[in-house]
Amino acid sequence: MRLKLAYFYPTRMNLYGDQGNIQILFLRCRWRGIDLSVTEFEIGDQINLTEYDLAFLGGGQDREQSQIGRDLLRTKAAELRSAVNDGLVMLAVCGGFQLLGEYYQPVEGQTLEGISIFDARTERGVGRAIGNILTHVGFLPGESQVLIGFENHSGRTYLGPGCRPLGKVLKGFGNNGEDRLEGARYRNCFGTYLHGPLLPKNPAFADYLIRLALERRYGKTELAPLDDLIETETRRRLIKRIKKSLLLKRRVG
Repeated sequence: MRLKLAYFYPTRMNLYGDQGNIQILFLRCRWRGIDLSVTEFEIGDQINLTEYDLAFLGGGQDREQSQIGRDLLRTKAAELRSAVNDGLVMLAVCGGFQLLGEYYQPVEGQTLEGISIFDARTERGVGRAIGNILTHVGFLPGESQVLIGFENHSGRTYLGPGCRPLGKVLKGFGNNGEDRLEGARYRNCFGTYLHGPLLPKNPAFADYLIRLALERRYGKTELAPLDDLIETETRRRLIKRIKKSLLLKRRVG
């Protein structure tokens, strides 16, 4: 089996090791005998996503987001919206997540128009939301339903009725620090503030994206299991450490 992944702006939107998400998708496909090819798209590149199964857009600072936002609107928005509505599996992290909404208002400068895949708006915030974050999602098996990540953002994202959240914040800030929601989902497109990078810390989520892409291309699919003993133990220790730090903060407070 073969899959194709479109990687948007890898030289500009690779904050906090977001490229690791591409690497883990590639490896978990290869270990199962799935041929995943990755094509990089930069500013000015025209796109045709008809033959693509997966897409990724990482995070960047406000200066990069301004450049990327203009290019998305000019050369890629219509094709991306069409592909997502057709079931393209896409992951967008932090700045990428914000640009897939209706708009992003940075701390300084003009409002950046988004491409409106997500029914979401991002306003400027006071101070940064920074630190480890745990998010509960309802579509992964067992203990994998807790996603581990690291967030660092000043934007405050608010979802409209046209998309649902990725999950519920157990520890951390999330979209806005008010409604305990994290990320967004519209069809097979996922937005999140979880860096880390996200997928190496949460291999079950990586597998979920791969399975969605395979089922879109080939129909009902079961992924061959992998030996994730090390990953599972690492996740258990990380979750324990993050929860312990939260308890200590509450006691000090």
